[in-house]
Amino acid sequence: MRPVARATLAPRRPVLHKSAIMKRVIITADDFGLSDGVNEAVERGHREGILTSASLMVAGPACADAVARARRLPGLRVGLHLVLVEGKSVVPHAQIPDLVTQRGWFGSDPLTLSVKYAVSLAARRQLAAEIRAQFSAFAATGLHLDHADAHMHMQLHPTIGALMLKIGREFGLPAIRIPAEPPSVLARCGEKTGPGAMAMCRWSGLLRAQARRAGIATNDRSFGIAWSGDMTAPRLRKLAANLPDGLSEIYLHPATHRDGLLQLLMPGYDHEAEFAALIDPAVRTAFEMSGASLSGFT
Repeated sequence: MRPVARATLAPRRPVLHKSAIMKRVIITADDFGLSDGVNEAVERGHREGILTSASLMVAGPACADAVARARRLPGLRVGLHLVLVEGKSVVPHAQIPDLVTQRGWFGSDPLTLSVKYAVSLAARRQLAAEIRAQFSAFAATGLHLDHADAHMHMQLHPTIGALMLKIGREFGLPAIRIPAEPPSVLARCGEKTGPGAMAMCRWSGLLRAQARRAGIATNDRSFGIAWSGDMTAPRLRKLAANLPDGLSEIYLHPATHRDGLLQLLMPGYDHEAEFAALIDPAVRTAFEMSGASLSGFT
Protein backbone atom coordinates (compact mmCIF):
# COMPACT_ATOMS: atom_id res chain seq x y z
CA MET A 1 0.00 0.00 0.00
CA ARG A 2 1.45 3.36 -0.97
CA PRO A 3 1.46 5.79 1.97
CA VAL A 4 0.11 9.28 1.37
CA ALA A 5 2.87 11.41 2.76
CA ARG A 6 1.82 14.91 1.75
CA ALA A 7 -0.45 16.57 4.28
CA THR A 8 -2.43 18.49 1.66
CA LEU A 9 -3.41 15.24 -0.04
CA ALA A 10 -4.01 12.90 2.88
CA PRO A 11 -7.48 11.38 2.44
CA ARG A 12 -7.67 10.69 6.18
CA ARG A 13 -6.91 14.23 7.24
CA PRO A 14 -9.74 15.65 9.38
CA VAL A 15 -12.01 17.99 7.47
CA LEU A 16 -11.39 21.56 8.63
CA HIS A 17 -13.70 24.54 8.51
CA LYS A 18 -13.95 26.17 5.11
CA SER A 19 -12.22 29.28 6.46
CA ALA A 20 -9.20 27.13 7.38
CA ILE A 21 -9.07 25.30 4.04
CA MET A 22 -10.30 27.53 1.24
CA LYS A 23 -10.06 24.87 -1.45
CA ARG A 24 -11.21 21.29 -0.89
CA VAL A 25 -11.97 18.57 -3.40
CA ILE A 26 -13.73 15.22 -3.15
CA ILE A 27 -12.67 12.59 -5.70
CA THR A 28 -15.53 10.08 -6.01
CA ALA A 29 -16.02 6.85 -7.92
CA ASP A 30 -19.62 6.13 -8.86
CA ASP A 31 -21.15 2.68 -9.43
CA PHE A 32 -19.21 0.95 -6.63
CA GLY A 33 -20.69 -2.55 -6.51
CA LEU A 34 -21.63 -2.73 -10.19
CA SER A 35 -18.79 -5.06 -11.20
CA ASP A 36 -15.53 -6.57 -9.98
CA GLY A 37 -13.61 -4.27 -12.33
CA VAL A 38 -15.23 -1.20 -10.80
CA ASN A 39 -14.59 -2.47 -7.27
CA GLU A 40 -10.94 -3.18 -7.98
CA ALA A 41 -10.54 0.31 -9.46
CA VAL A 42 -12.05 1.84 -6.33
CA GLU A 43 -9.73 -0.07 -4.01
CA ARG A 44 -6.61 0.60 -6.05
CA GLY A 45 -7.64 4.19 -6.76
CA HIS A 46 -7.81 4.81 -3.03
CA ARG A 47 -4.70 2.87 -2.07
CA GLU A 48 -2.48 4.01 -4.93
CA GLY A 49 -4.04 7.24 -6.08
CA ILE A 50 -6.19 10.21 -5.15
CA LEU A 51 -9.63 8.60 -4.72
CA THR A 52 -11.26 9.64 -1.46
CA SER A 53 -14.86 8.53 -1.86
CA ALA A 54 -17.15 5.99 -3.54
CA SER A 55 -20.90 5.73 -4.08
CA LEU A 56 -22.33 2.24 -3.52
CA MET A 57 -25.02 0.55 -5.60
CA VAL A 58 -26.66 -1.60 -2.92
CA ALA A 59 -28.43 -3.80 -5.49
CA GLY A 60 -25.40 -4.04 -7.75
CA PRO A 61 -24.24 -7.52 -8.81
CA ALA A 62 -20.90 -7.02 -7.05
CA CYS A 63 -22.19 -5.20 -3.96
CA ALA A 64 -20.98 -7.85 -1.47
CA ASP A 65 -17.46 -7.65 -2.90
CA ALA A 66 -17.58 -3.84 -2.75
CA VAL A 67 -18.59 -3.89 0.92
CA ALA A 68 -15.80 -6.35 1.76
CA ARG A 69 -13.26 -4.08 0.07
CA ALA A 70 -14.64 -0.98 1.80
CA ARG A 71 -14.24 -2.65 5.20
CA ARG A 72 -10.53 -3.05 4.42
CA LEU A 73 -10.26 0.66 3.58
CA PRO A 74 -11.09 2.68 6.69
CA GLY A 75 -10.04 5.93 5.00
CA LEU A 76 -12.45 5.50 2.08
CA ARG A 77 -15.68 7.47 2.46
CA VAL A 78 -18.65 5.49 1.15
CA GLY A 79 -22.07 6.85 0.29
CA LEU A 80 -25.27 5.55 -1.27
CA HIS A 81 -25.63 5.69 -5.06
CA LEU A 82 -29.41 5.68 -5.22
CA VAL A 83 -30.59 3.76 -8.30
CA LEU A 84 -34.03 4.69 -9.64
CA VAL A 85 -33.29 4.39 -13.35
CA GLU A 86 -31.42 1.82 -15.46
CA GLY A 87 -30.65 -0.56 -12.64
CA LYS A 88 -31.99 -3.22 -10.33
CA SER A 89 -34.39 -2.44 -7.50
CA VAL A 90 -34.12 -3.67 -3.92
CA VAL A 91 -37.88 -4.04 -3.48
CA PRO A 92 -39.38 -6.89 -5.57
CA HIS A 93 -41.55 -6.15 -8.59
CA ALA A 94 -44.75 -7.28 -6.85
CA GLN A 95 -44.44 -4.39 -4.38
CA ILE A 96 -43.45 -1.68 -6.87
CA PRO A 97 -45.11 -2.79 -10.13
CA ASP A 98 -45.42 0.77 -11.46
CA LEU A 99 -41.66 1.32 -11.27
CA VAL A 100 -39.87 -1.79 -12.48
CA THR A 101 -40.20 -4.67 -14.91
CA GLN A 102 -41.03 -8.16 -13.71
CA ARG A 103 -37.33 -8.88 -13.40
CA GLY A 104 -37.01 -5.91 -11.04
CA TRP A 105 -35.29 -3.51 -13.41
CA PHE A 106 -35.91 0.23 -13.71
CA GLY A 107 -36.38 1.65 -17.20
CA SER A 108 -33.61 3.52 -19.00
CA ASP A 109 -35.52 6.71 -19.83
CA PRO A 110 -35.21 9.27 -17.01
CA LEU A 111 -37.84 11.54 -18.57
CA THR A 112 -40.54 8.86 -18.66
CA LEU A 113 -39.84 7.89 -15.07
CA SER A 114 -39.74 11.53 -13.97
CA VAL A 115 -43.20 12.17 -15.39
CA LYS A 116 -44.54 9.04 -13.71
CA TYR A 117 -43.09 10.10 -10.35
CA ALA A 118 -44.67 13.52 -10.76
CA VAL A 119 -48.21 12.53 -11.74
CA SER A 120 -48.87 9.17 -10.06
CA LEU A 121 -49.56 8.97 -6.33
CA ALA A 122 -49.12 5.17 -6.44
CA ALA A 123 -45.74 5.57 -8.14
CA ARG A 124 -44.63 8.07 -5.50
CA ARG A 125 -45.60 5.69 -2.70
CA GLN A 126 -43.67 2.89 -4.38
CA LEU A 127 -40.76 5.27 -4.96
CA ALA A 128 -40.61 6.09 -1.25
CA ALA A 129 -40.61 2.37 -0.42
CA GLU A 130 -37.69 1.73 -2.78
CA ILE A 131 -35.67 4.70 -1.52
CA ARG A 132 -36.20 3.55 2.07
CA ALA A 133 -35.18 0.00 1.11
CA GLN A 134 -31.95 1.23 -0.46
CA PHE A 135 -31.02 3.31 2.59
CA SER A 136 -31.87 0.32 4.78
CA ALA A 137 -29.71 -1.98 2.66
CA PHE A 138 -26.81 0.45 3.00
CA ALA A 139 -27.29 0.58 6.78
CA ALA A 140 -27.22 -3.23 6.87
CA THR A 141 -23.67 -3.19 5.48
CA GLY A 142 -22.42 -1.56 8.67
CA LEU A 143 -20.52 1.05 6.68
CA HIS A 144 -20.61 4.68 7.76
CA LEU A 145 -22.92 6.68 5.47
CA ASP A 146 -20.82 9.56 4.16
CA HIS A 147 -23.22 10.97 1.56
CA ALA A 148 -25.87 10.12 -1.01
CA ASP A 149 -26.32 10.82 -4.69
CA ALA A 150 -28.40 9.26 -7.45
CA HIS A 151 -27.69 7.41 -10.66
CA MET A 152 -28.06 9.76 -13.65
CA HIS A 153 -28.57 12.66 -11.19
CA MET A 154 -32.18 11.67 -10.54
CA GLN A 155 -31.97 13.55 -7.23
CA LEU A 156 -32.60 16.70 -9.29
CA HIS A 157 -36.24 15.59 -9.64
CA PRO A 158 -38.01 17.56 -6.86
CA THR A 159 -39.97 14.52 -5.67
CA ILE A 160 -36.92 12.27 -5.57
CA GLY A 161 -34.79 14.96 -3.97
CA ALA A 162 -37.36 15.56 -1.24
CA LEU A 163 -37.75 11.84 -0.51
CA MET A 164 -34.00 11.23 -0.54
CA LEU A 165 -33.52 14.00 2.02
CA LYS A 166 -36.50 13.09 4.21
CA ILE A 167 -35.78 9.36 4.33
CA GLY A 168 -32.03 9.88 4.37
CA ARG A 169 -32.29 11.96 7.56
CA GLU A 170 -33.86 8.96 9.27
CA PHE A 171 -30.69 7.03 8.46
CA GLY A 172 -28.31 9.78 9.54
CA LEU A 173 -27.57 11.15 6.07
CA PRO A 174 -25.06 13.99 6.52
CA ALA A 175 -24.54 15.22 2.94
CA ILE A 176 -25.70 14.92 -0.67
CA ARG A 177 -24.21 15.66 -4.06
CA ILE A 178 -25.41 18.74 -5.89
CA PRO A 179 -24.61 18.16 -9.59
CA ALA A 180 -23.89 21.82 -10.31
CA GLU A 181 -21.12 22.04 -12.90
CA PRO A 182 -20.27 25.71 -13.56
CA PRO A 183 -19.66 26.39 -17.27
CA SER A 184 -17.27 29.19 -16.34
CA VAL A 185 -14.80 26.71 -14.83
CA LEU A 186 -15.13 24.38 -17.81
CA ALA A 187 -14.46 27.35 -20.09
CA ARG A 188 -11.18 27.98 -18.28
CA CYS A 189 -10.37 24.32 -18.96
CA GLY A 190 -11.00 24.85 -22.67
CA GLU A 191 -14.42 23.16 -22.77
CA LYS A 192 -17.32 24.86 -24.54
CA THR A 193 -20.78 24.18 -23.12
CA GLY A 194 -24.25 24.94 -24.42
CA PRO A 195 -27.33 26.47 -22.77
CA GLY A 196 -28.32 23.07 -21.36
CA ALA A 197 -25.28 23.03 -19.07
CA MET A 198 -26.18 26.40 -17.58
CA ALA A 199 -29.83 25.38 -17.22
CA MET A 200 -28.87 22.24 -15.30
CA CYS A 201 -26.51 24.20 -13.09
CA ARG A 202 -29.26 26.67 -12.23
CA TRP A 203 -31.89 23.95 -11.77
CA SER A 204 -29.66 22.30 -9.16
CA GLY A 205 -30.32 25.31 -6.96
CA LEU A 206 -33.71 23.82 -6.08
CA LEU A 207 -32.07 20.71 -4.65
CA ARG A 208 -29.55 22.85 -2.78
CA ALA A 209 -32.41 24.81 -1.20
CA GLN A 210 -34.16 21.55 -0.25
CA ALA A 211 -30.96 20.29 1.40
CA ARG A 212 -30.44 23.56 3.25
CA ARG A 213 -33.94 23.36 4.71
CA ALA A 214 -33.30 19.75 5.74
CA GLY A 215 -30.03 20.69 7.44
CA ILE A 216 -27.98 18.44 5.15
CA ALA A 217 -24.60 19.51 3.83
CA THR A 218 -23.74 19.83 0.15
CA ASN A 219 -20.78 20.39 -2.12
CA ASP A 220 -20.45 23.80 -3.77
CA ARG A 221 -20.02 22.38 -7.27
CA SER A 222 -19.48 19.10 -9.08
CA PHE A 223 -17.45 18.06 -12.11
CA GLY A 224 -18.02 14.98 -14.26
CA ILE A 225 -21.15 15.87 -16.22
CA ALA A 226 -19.67 17.29 -19.41
CA TRP A 227 -16.84 14.75 -19.39
CA SER A 228 -18.83 11.79 -18.06
CA GLY A 229 -17.06 8.57 -18.95
CA ASP A 230 -14.05 10.45 -20.27
CA MET A 231 -12.50 12.04 -17.18
CA THR A 232 -8.94 11.48 -18.35
CA ALA A 233 -5.67 12.47 -16.72
CA PRO A 234 -5.24 15.63 -18.85
CA ARG A 235 -8.73 16.77 -17.89
CA LEU A 236 -8.13 16.13 -14.20
CA ARG A 237 -4.94 18.18 -14.43
CA LYS A 238 -6.87 21.03 -16.05
CA LEU A 239 -9.51 20.91 -13.33
CA ALA A 240 -6.85 20.89 -10.62
CA ALA A 241 -5.35 24.07 -12.06
CA ASN A 242 -8.74 25.83 -12.23
CA LEU A 243 -10.54 24.73 -9.05
CA PRO A 244 -12.34 27.60 -7.32
CA ASP A 245 -12.29 28.03 -3.57
CA GLY A 246 -14.83 26.03 -1.60
CA LEU A 247 -15.81 22.37 -1.76
CA SER A 248 -15.73 20.79 -5.21
CA GLU A 249 -16.53 17.19 -6.09
CA ILE A 250 -15.05 15.40 -9.10
CA TYR A 251 -16.75 12.11 -9.85
CA LEU A 252 -15.56 9.36 -12.18
CA HIS A 253 -16.59 5.92 -13.43
CA PRO A 254 -13.35 3.93 -13.16
CA ALA A 255 -12.81 0.23 -13.78
CA THR A 256 -9.65 -1.82 -14.12
CA HIS A 257 -11.27 -3.78 -16.95
CA ARG A 258 -14.50 -3.77 -18.89
CA ASP A 259 -16.97 -6.62 -18.78
CA GLY A 260 -20.24 -7.35 -20.55
CA LEU A 261 -22.36 -5.34 -18.11
CA LEU A 262 -20.24 -2.20 -18.39
CA GLN A 263 -20.24 -2.54 -22.15
CA LEU A 264 -24.02 -2.91 -22.15
CA LEU A 265 -24.81 -0.02 -19.82
CA MET A 266 -22.04 2.42 -20.75
CA PRO A 267 -20.69 1.49 -24.18
CA GLY A 268 -19.06 4.87 -24.79
CA TYR A 269 -17.32 5.19 -21.42
CA ASP A 270 -13.56 4.81 -21.10
CA HIS A 271 -13.53 3.24 -17.65
CA GLU A 272 -9.93 2.11 -17.86
CA ALA A 273 -8.65 5.58 -18.78
CA GLU A 274 -10.51 7.04 -15.81
CA PHE A 275 -8.89 4.48 -13.52
CA ALA A 276 -5.48 5.30 -14.98
CA ALA A 277 -6.13 8.99 -14.26
CA LEU A 278 -6.78 8.27 -10.58
CA ILE A 279 -3.38 6.66 -10.07
CA ASP A 280 -1.40 8.95 -12.40
CA PRO A 281 1.47 10.62 -10.44
CA ALA A 282 1.16 13.73 -12.62
CA VAL A 283 -2.47 14.12 -11.56
CA ARG A 284 -1.48 13.87 -7.91
CA THR A 285 1.17 16.52 -8.47
CA ALA A 286 -1.37 18.78 -10.18
CA PHE A 287 -3.63 18.70 -7.13
CA GLU A 288 -0.68 19.33 -4.85
CA MET A 289 0.23 22.37 -6.89
CA SER A 290 -3.37 23.60 -6.77
CA GLY A 291 -3.27 23.87 -2.99
CA ALA A 292 -6.45 21.82 -2.70
CA SER A 293 -6.98 19.44 0.20
CA LEU A 294 -8.51 16.09 -0.73
CA SER A 295 -11.35 14.98 1.54
CA GLY A 296 -14.80 13.48 1.66
CA PHE A 297 -18.17 15.12 2.25
CA THR A 298 -17.77 14.50 5.98
